[in-house]
Amino acid sequence: MSTTTPTGAVSGWFFRPVPLARIAVFRVIAYLFIPVDVFLTTAWVRAHAHVPTEWYQPLLIGRLLPLPTPTETVVTVVQWALVAAALAAATGRAPRLLGTAVFLLYMEWMVIAMSYGKVDHDRIAFLVALAVLPTIGRARFRDRRPSEAAGWAMAAVLVTVMLTYFLAAWAKVRFGGWDWPTGSTLTRAVMRRGTPLSDWTLELPWLLGTAQWVMLVLEFLAPLMLLVRSDRARIGLVLFLLGFHLMVYAGVTIIFLPHCVAILSILPWERLAARWRTPALPAAGQSWASSSSAAR
Repeated sequence: MSTTTPTGAVSGWFFRPVPLARIAVFRVIAYLFIPVDVFLTTAWVRAHAHVPTEWYQPLLIGRLLPLPTPTETVVTVVQWALVAAALAAATGRAPRLLGTAVFLLYMEWMVIAMSYGKVDHDRIAFLVALAVLPTIGRARFRDRRPSEAAGWAMAAVLVTVMLTYFLAAWAKVRFGGWDWPTGSTLTRAVMRRGTPLSDWTLELPWLLGTAQWVMLVLEFLAPLMLLVRSDRARIGLVLFLLGFHLMVYAGVTIIFLPHCVAILSILPWERLAARWRTPALPAAGQSWASSSSAAR
């Protein structure tokens, strides 16, 4: 399809090939994060095994699908099956089977987590990443071959990362109105969860008000991140986003770890993988004869 048409341009952006090595590295990062998430980031989900089952008010997906009501047995089985599947998937073996199992188990873990009145918005990009990784198949650390399937998967994660910010701004305006940036949201956050690195800002109320306007504007401008193409731009974008989240954590001890892991999918990991000493697969368009000749 011609990229001169709008449809062709969109298709070309979504299916722009990326090296499979990028998938191989990010897949390990994503799957190894799951035990950290289960036992540290969302360790509180395990407590839902001990609450009355009538407190369970499943999300829409839990009402549409015949998912089990969380009991101690159900929560325990999902927890350990998820961790085991994630560790197995991190090896790169059976990527479609194990990756699909990880996605389904993590989705159930999130249904258990978010069906008691609290729904976090920092999980969607990571959940999308787990959903698309199995669609790619095998990928090795030094596999430089470009893949449209890998390009589509990474584009899907990038779009979801962008929407997380954009829809956060939309929600602020939708529910708080345009009074949100002139309100005291950050002031209240610093008063409740402030650290020595942020307490001083309470003496400068204009600074926190300005920060709210800056935050809202940047979130509404989040679609611009879809324009990144070069490796340098990707690295700069990731440093900016992670720097923002580290600053928030330093100020009010709030960190969106699953979202930060999803952000790492933007990086050109194949550049790091290229430094490893294992034999590399030839890039697309390079003949096996040329490879053999070069070896001689």
